[in-house]
Amino acid sequence: MTGYHAVLKIRRLEEQAQALGFMLAHPKHGNSHNQDMVALRPRDEHCLPIYSRDAEMFVGTLDQLEVWLRGLAWARDYDRMLRMTDDKRRARFEQRESDRLADMRRREEQQRMLAVLKASDTENSASKKLGQ
Repeated sequence: MTGYHAVLKIRRLEEQAQALGFMLAHPKHGNSHNQDMVALRPRDEHCLPIYSRDAEMFVGTLDQLEVWLRGLAWARDYDRMLRMTDDKRRARFEQRESDRLADMRRREEQQRMLAVLKASDTENSASKKLGQ
């Protein structure tokens, strides 16, 4: 039954990670000799906008992951107890950060479009001068 308990443990860790906004993944970097390593990444860019989508927040074994998730949950509970933050404030901050990133992407796209239009205008004016 060792395999069955390992599957149950992995499922439980996946649920805990999902509740905190993460997903289990295969580590990109790290010890390639140890096949028991797992990584945690943000579930999607809207879930944890302050982290890069492919950033590995944790790399380690399942036992280490269990301790890390327990520590993260404890830290969030401790912050709530001290009234430093709560779920509403965290969601508000994450929404503000998500909006900031969306605005930054939109501005960069506009700048690229203006640069392309400006380059095409200069090409058109240069070809008109050559044609005359």
